[in-house]
Amino acid sequence: MHTLKYSATELIVHLPEDQIVDEVESNQLDLPKRTLQELVTEALDHPIGSKPLEEIANPGETVCIIVSDITRHWQHTERYLPILVDRLNRIGIPDKDICFISATGTHRAQTEAEHIALLGEDLYRRIKIIDHDCDDRNNLKYMGTTARGTPVWLNSIAMEYDRLIITGGVVYHFLAGFGGGRKSLIPGIAGRETINTNHSNAMNPGDGAGRNPLVRCGNLTESNPFHIDLMEAAAMAKPDFLLNVVTDDNQDIVGVFAGNWVTAHTAATRFVEKLYGIHVGGRAPLVLASAGGTPKDINLYQSSKTLVNALEMVAPGGTIIMLSQCSEGIGSSDCQHILCDYDTLAERESALRQNFTIGGYMGYLFEESAEKYHLIIVSDLDASQFARTQLHIAQTLDEALKLAADLNGGSLDGVATALMPHGASTFPVQDQER
Repeated sequence: MHTLKYSATELIVHLPEDQIVDEVESNQLDLPKRTLQELVTEALDHPIGSKPLEEIANPGETVCIIVSDITRHWQHTERYLPILVDRLNRIGIPDKDICFISATGTHRAQTEAEHIALLGEDLYRRIKIIDHDCDDRNNLKYMGTTARGTPVWLNSIAMEYDRLIITGGVVYHFLAGFGGGRKSLIPGIAGRETINTNHSNAMNPGDGAGRNPLVRCGNLTESNPFHIDLMEAAAMAKPDFLLNVVTDDNQDIVGVFAGNWVTAHTAATRFVEKLYGIHVGGRAPLVLASAGGTPKDINLYQSSKTLVNALEMVAPGGTIIMLSQCSEGIGSSDCQHILCDYDTLAERESALRQNFTIGGYMGYLFEESAEKYHLIIVSDLDASQFARTQLHIAQTLDEALKLAADLNGGSLDGVATALMPHGASTFPVQDQER
């Protein structure tokens, strides 16, 4: 019996076993058994491409630590941040000289309960945490402009501290190639103009040219303008140190990387490739992809990661069933506007180019996918808001399978099916296409 996560529950896949031709699971690596304390301590003791923290931060200096927001709670910051802070304390930097800034990017402000979840009760009571606000121009500092024309505005509070440490989790990312590293800075603590201008590199130049296919998962080469612009912008912050983690399918931390913000992050991406770059035998006409449950399916905006990975698995003209409860709805007013308020893809692209936002890009991506494939989302979303799209909303997985059958001539009998239980993280690699 196969199951797929849906929020905090699991749904049974009612399909014959012989139809399931692939189950895209993370690779099983033979990793030494270490506690989280051991993993973080070893990473801090042997930083990659960098002096250890003891030779970077000094007593009397202030330290700003950039942490991810609640949408990335899967990385369990509350578990590794106390170890990092303890190291700073032992260097001689007291709690009063440390500040956390949550890299919210364009996301909403967080509640006290969410701050406690991110830091843990003890750190929350000891050290102040500030949510970044990308629209607060009074707390943004202009750092310069990139070669591609991105004006770089960063959180001025973070820039005032003597030392800047970035933390985060590394996964495949459909625009930046990989998450983590420099993304803690842009979009993490950047101004909205910076974020939107950088993200506009996801589109090909010229009206009607559509998305740039080289802005994609795993591409950290010069051919990805999004990544190159991101690196140039992040370098202006001059981060002193990085601590990034990688989690497995159970959201347990299995890799910790510390040191230089470029080289240590690169090492983490190679580990992610070994863990989540899944070599598959071919594309399937039917793909069932789960975001991986809460919090990865908190809204449609976050579920775009699952969609992009599922697109790497589905055959041309095939069907994608994506499981994403979306308890917080679409999650972006810009995404909702571009996705739901236009009738054609050309109109959506025109509107996106006139006022590019990452949320708007997500809306464009969902509709583009719905026009190329049958896209069915198992969700609590109100189906009526998608009346002007080609998206299909189902309340249950069984309802989605029935709809998929109707869209495929009335039956799914014998239709080869691929399952993606952790669709937000596992990236199918089609060898014959590379």
